[in-house]
Amino acid sequence: MRAAAGSSCGRNRPLRGRARLAAIGLTGTLYIVATPIGNLEDITFRAVRVLKEADLVACEDTRHTRKLLDHYGISKPLVSYHEHNEQSRSEELLRELKAGKNVALVTDAGTPLISDPGYRLVAGARSEGVPVSPIPGPGAFLAALSASGLATDSFVFLGFLPAKQTQRQKVLESWKSIPSTLVFYEAPHRIVESLRDIGEVLGAREVVVARELTKVHEEFLRGTPSELLATLSARPALKGEITLMIGKGETVESDDRPLANAVEELVHAGMPRMEALKTVARRRGLSKREVYKQLNER
Repeated sequence: MRAAAGSSCGRNRPLRGRARLAAIGLTGTLYIVATPIGNLEDITFRAVRVLKEADLVACEDTRHTRKLLDHYGISKPLVSYHEHNEQSRSEELLRELKAGKNVALVTDAGTPLISDPGYRLVAGARSEGVPVSPIPGPGAFLAALSASGLATDSFVFLGFLPAKQTQRQKVLESWKSIPSTLVFYEAPHRIVESLRDIGEVLGAREVVVARELTKVHEEFLRGTPSELLATLSARPALKGEITLMIGKGETVESDDRPLANAVEELVHAGMPRMEALKTVARRRGLSKREVYKQLNER
C-alpha cells in the first residue's frame, strides 16, 4: 500500500549521506596534507587520493594550490586559509566539519603547521571531537637536514629566526650549549645578517645553507659563518626559500685558557678579530671592553 503524500511514513524515511551523519552526531574528518616543496612529483599517492575525495581544500594561496590540483586533474572547491584570516576561517571550517564535510588542509609547500598556519584549526577540531588525520609527505627542513652532512642523531627545529638582531642573538645565545644540530628557516634578504650573528654568538661552527630544495637551482653551501659570508657577499642577490643549519655545540663550555689563546683560535678558524673578541666575551660572561682591556695589559 503506497503512503499518501505528506504522511508520517514519508517524513520518517531513513536519512542518508551527510544528513544522517549530522543527525547521529558524526562529523567529517580534517586531513593535514603535505604537498610538494618544489618538484610537483614529490607527493604521495594517498595525498592525491585524499585531495580528490575531500569536499573542500583549505589553502594559503588558492592560485598556488590550483596549479597543484590542475597538475593532478583534481577539481575541488578551494578556501583561503592564511595568517590574516586564520581565526575567522577556522570557525567556518569547523562548522563544515561538524556538518559532516571532509576538509583537506594544505600549505603552499610542505607540511601544514610547520611555520605555517593551521594550529587554531587543528586545536579547535580536537577540542570539538572532530577526527584529525595526518597525510605525511614533504617537509623542507627534514629534506635539507638529510642531505646536509651535519649530525642528525639529535637536532632541534626552531622555525624562523627573529628579524631583529637583538632578538636573533638572544635566540642563538640560548641554544649555543645544546649538543644538537640547530635548524632554522630564513629569508634570503636576512641570511647575511644571520650568518654574522651566528659567527659572533656561536663561533666558527660548521653551517649549511640549503636553498631552492627539489627545484632546478637546488644548492647546498657549507662552511664556517665567515666562509659563507664571503661566498654570499660576492653575489648580487640571493633568491629562494632557505633552510639554515648549524652544527652541534658543546654540552659544557669550560675554557680556562688565556684570553689571547681563545681569541686567536677563533681568528685562525676564519672569524674576524672583532667578532672573535665579542664571542669570547659572551662565553666568559665578560664585556667586550673587559676582554680588550685584558688583552692590552699582557
